[in-house]
Amino acid sequence: MFEYLGDRLTNAIKNIRGLGAITEENIGDAMREIRMALLEADVNYQVVKEFVANVKEKALGMEVGKSLKPDELFIKIVKDELVSLLGGDVAQLETKKNPTILMLVGLQGSGKTTTAGKLANYLRKKESKHPLLVACDIYRPAAIDQLKEIGKSLNIPVFEEGHKNPVEIVKDALEKAKEDKNDYIIIDTAGRLHIDENLMQELKDIASEIHPHEILLVIDAMMGQDAINVITGFNEALDLTGCILTKLDGNTKGGVALSVRHLTNVPIKFVGDSEKLDGLSPFYPIRMAERILDMGDIMGIAEKVENIMSEEEAKNQTKKMMSGKYDLEDFLTNLKQIKKLGPLENIIKMLPQARKMGLNEVQIDPKQMAHVEAIILSMTPYERRHPEVLKATRKQRIAKGSGRSVEEVNRLLKQFEEMKKMMKMMKNNNFKI
Repeated sequence: MFEYLGDRLTNAIKNIRGLGAITEENIGDAMREIRMALLEADVNYQVVKEFVANVKEKALGMEVGKSLKPDELFIKIVKDELVSLLGGDVAQLETKKNPTILMLVGLQGSGKTTTAGKLANYLRKKESKHPLLVACDIYRPAAIDQLKEIGKSLNIPVFEEGHKNPVEIVKDALEKAKEDKNDYIIIDTAGRLHIDENLMQELKDIASEIHPHEILLVIDAMMGQDAINVITGFNEALDLTGCILTKLDGNTKGGVALSVRHLTNVPIKFVGDSEKLDGLSPFYPIRMAERILDMGDIMGIAEKVENIMSEEEAKNQTKKMMSGKYDLEDFLTNLKQIKKLGPLENIIKMLPQARKMGLNEVQIDPKQMAHVEAIILSMTPYERRHPEVLKATRKQRIAKGSGRSVEEVNRLLKQFEEMKKMMKMMKNNNFKI
C-alpha cells in the first residue's frame, strides 16, 4: 500500500537536496512531481490542489536554519501536511458506554461480516472487553452462518434469530447483552450492491430504535474515488461516526485514505491490514504518513512484537544477545515467536528506509523457515545450548533427522555465528539496551 506514491514523493524531495535555500523556482519540479504522484494515487483533485498549495506556501514561508537542510525541512512540511490530510489526531472508538453499541454498515462485498469478527477480536484482545456479535444481515445467503463460524473460531458469542425483522433482532440482542454483561455489541447489518432507499431505511430504523454509540462505515479501499460518493451517501443518511478501510494490504493506490477525512469529515478509525481475523489495526495518521515517506513504523512493529512477547522477555533476550550467551535454544524460541507475527516481509516493510534498501521487494519462503526449524529440532537440547560441539558425525545425524543436507546445517551454523558476532559489535559500539 502507498509504495508507488511513497517512492514518487521521496524522489520529488531528492531534487531539493544540496540546495542552499528553498525558492519558488527550485521547488517547482518537486511540486509538479508531488501533484502528479497524488493524482495517480487516485487522490481527489480538489484535495491535491489544496495539499500542493499548502506545502508550497509553508515551504516558501520558512527559513532554512543551520541545523536543518532544505530537503529535511521540506520533507517535514510534506509529512505534517500528510498527517493533517489523514485526520491529524487518532480518532478513538467510544469506550465509556456500557454496553457500547457499534453498528457496521456498508455496501455488499466491502467485508462487513469479516470486519465485525476482526473488531470483536480486537476489542477482546487489546481492550479486554466482552463483545457480542449480532447477525442482522438477513438477505445475503449464508451471511448469518458466516458470522456464526467467525464467532465460533474466535470463541466470541453470536446472537442471531434467523430471518426475523432486523429491528426486532437488535432489540432482543440488547436485552441478551445486558443479561450476559457484554460490554460491546457489534451489529453486522445488510449491504447492497449499491446505495438504495430500502437499504438506508432499514439502517435508519435500526439506528432510531437502539441509538448506536458508533455507526461505522466499512468500505473497500480499492474502490477508488467512487468511495467518496459512497461515504457521503451513507453519512447524509446516518451521520457516521467513522469508517473502517478494508483491504489496505492489497494492491491499492491509497487515494481513499488521503481523501476521505478532508472531503467528508468522517474519521478513519481502523484499517484492515490482512485477511486474518487479527488483521485490524487502529488508524494512526502520523504512522501512516511516515510509512508513505519510507520513515518506517517502529511503533507498529513494537506493538506486533508486544502481542507475542512481554517487555521483560524482550529485554532478557536482548541482554543474552549482547552478552554472547544467546544459543540455538533461544533462536528456536524466537523463530516460533516470529512465525506468529504473520508474513515476515510485512514486518520488514515497516522498517525505516525499507523501500530505499529494496526490502519492500523481499519475499521470504515460509518453507525456508520450516527447514531451519526442522534442523534445530533435530539437535539435542545440549547441542542447541553448545553448538560448538557440532562436528561432522553430529551434523550428519542432524541432517538425516531433519531431512535436509549437511550443507544446509553448516550454512545455518555459520549464519548463527555471524549474527552473534554482529550482536557483540553492537555492544562494543555502546548500543544501549
